[in-house]
Parts: sequence; structure tokens; C-alpha cells
Amino acid sequence: MMDSLFQPFAVKSLRLRNRIVMAPMSQGRAPDGQPDARYVDHFRKRAEGETGLIIAGSSSVDHPQAGFDDDEPHFHGTALATWSAIVEQVHATGGAIVPQVSHAGLQGLAAVAPPWAGMAPSGLWMKGAQVGTAPVSEQRGVPMTLDEIDGVVRSFARAAADAQALGFDGIEIHGGHGFLIDQFLWSHTNQREDRYGTERARFASEIVAACRAEVGPEFAILFRFSQFKMTDYGARLAHTPDELEAMLRPLVDAGVDVFDCSQRRFWRAEFPGSTLNLAGWVKALSGRPTIGGGSVGLDPKALEYGETGIYATAASASTATLDDLRARLDREEFDLVSIGRAILADPHWARKVRAGTIEALQSYGPEALAWPE
Repeated sequence: MMDSLFQPFAVKSLRLRNRIVMAPMSQGRAPDGQPDARYVDHFRKRAEGETGLIIAGSSSVDHPQAGFDDDEPHFHGTALATWSAIVEQVHATGGAIVPQVSHAGLQGLAAVAPPWAGMAPSGLWMKGAQVGTAPVSEQRGVPMTLDEIDGVVRSFARAAADAQALGFDGIEIHGGHGFLIDQFLWSHTNQREDRYGTERARFASEIVAACRAEVGPEFAILFRFSQFKMTDYGARLAHTPDELEAMLRPLVDAGVDVFDCSQRRFWRAEFPGSTLNLAGWVKALSGRPTIGGGSVGLDPKALEYGETGIYATAASASTATLDDLRARLDREEFDLVSIGRAILADPHWARKVRAGTIEALQSYGPEALAWPE
């Protein structure tokens, strides 16, 4: 029987040699939004290592204060030349790649650059530690106007058109982790009384629809989705399957082809009474393919950064862990597998798993994940 991790997968323009996806992770090497030339080699190595799909880390759309930080790549202007070179090199090695386009809203630069006008659905955000249990306080700025909302929607549509023109295999819209789109989806930060408040998925679905209008019916649109936030790992958009389905349906109708479900541990059940994780529930409720993941390749007992304030110590991609993953793929609970730290530390992780030669990983401290690899 063929290993389920290495079966091909296709949806619209997205045609993959296997089910392994490099999760979107920022390298923070793009001063003033210009990706370092080493980005080309960084992504090429992962494609050479037989990663099926590379999702490039968060890149800001062409809109004021869209960036997460000063070293986050832009996906507009002069930065597009480097992105073009990245696409060429990834394709030359048989890989596929999509950019992840984003607007951080108050998750990013806007939170440290008042006034907050036009940066959040209700002008409401949580300021506190990036991770951990530090106290969180609420601060309120000026809610986005309808014109400002329309401007952001147009900026995502421009990014989609650019991604298609550059030859990417699709595009991923970042709708998770407390970024601007997620701020509209989350009841804590969206307390509007207009249609963008009563229909919290409206902003996200308008962005998807605008992107679809730009790229046509066959260009794959992925949507990154999470319950947790970078400032609150316990946060939830949906507490029940019914709430989750109500949020997903407008996105499906707008044109999402694949949901990229960000989870911290792929084996954890999302709702009581079922073993399905978030990706499993999203696929069941939406009818769309999903990407599942979270601590793949790590010892499940390993410590995780963010819960204890230290980096994980990682054992091998254990047989039990990968067998569980394969079993879920075989049951078609989800379709693709997102790998983060393992592929960041070892660009040839996918090839080694296929060959059965994966070795025990060392600790994932900063030195193990440092540039240039």
C-alpha cells in the first residue's frame, strides 16, 4: 500500500506530488519589507527536500500598517521581484508554492503606532505578552469605516492578481492568529453593530470573493484559519460545530478551495464527543479539503514554546505519531499535513520520511532554526 503521506493531491491550480506542506513561518529577514536574497535558497532547499507544498510566511498586502513587523516581507512593489525568483526556483525542483498574504491590523505595527484608527473592526484589541500568561488589558481605538474596509478588501484582491501573474500555484489568505481578518471573526474584538458585526464572516468572505473575481475560477484560494490567537491560546471563534459551520459557509460560498487549519497539536479533539481535530471538523462541515497539523515530527510529550516559555526539546518523528497521522489521512479526516519546526530545522525532512531514514532531531532552540537553513 502506498504511504498516504506521499500520495499526490490536486485541486484546481494546486497540483502536489505528496501531502506534506511546509507551514507558513516568517524568517524575519526582510528589512523595510524587502525579502533577503537568501529567501530564494531557503525555499528552494525545502522543495528539493520533496516538500509537496510550500506556504510562504506571512507577507503584508499593499495597505497602510498591514505589516506585522518591520522585517516582514511585503507582497507588493519592488518585493515582487524576489518572489518571482522564489517561484522559479521552487518550480524548477518540482515543488509547488503559494504566498500567504495578510494584514496584521492591531496584531502588528498598528498596536505600537497610535492612533489606531482604521486598524480593527471595533477599535478594540488586547495588549499583552506575545505568548504565555502575562496579564492582558483591553484598549480601544477608532473602528474601521466602511471605506477603510473596502480599501483592505481591494488590497487583498491586488495581491491575488499579483500572485497569479508571478506564477504561484495559488494563494493563501491569512485569516487566523489574531490578524485583522481574524479580529473580525472573533467576538471579543468584533463588537460592531452593523452587518460586519452581525455577520462576523462578512469581511473575510468579501476578501475571498474579491480575490476570486481577480483570479478566475481555477486559481486555488486557501484560507488560514485558527481558533487560538498569538496573544491567547485559549481563545475560540466557535464553541460548537454549529457555530463553526455558520462561520465557514460564507467562506465556502465566496470561493475558498482549501482551509488551512492551524492547530497546536494535530491529535487533539476539537469538540466533545468526537476524535476529529479542527481540520477534521472543518472538512466535514465545509465539504472542502483541509490542511491539518500541529507538532508533527515532535515527541507529543515534548515541551512547546509558548506554554512554558522555552523551546521544545524534540525526539524523532516517532513511529506512533506518524502512524496516527497516516491513519487520519487514510480515514480522509483531512487531506494535507502541515509541518513547521521539523522542516524548518531539516529541509530534507520529507525525503527522509519517504526513504525511512529520518533520524532523531536535536533540540529546537533558536540555534537549530536559525538562518540560513
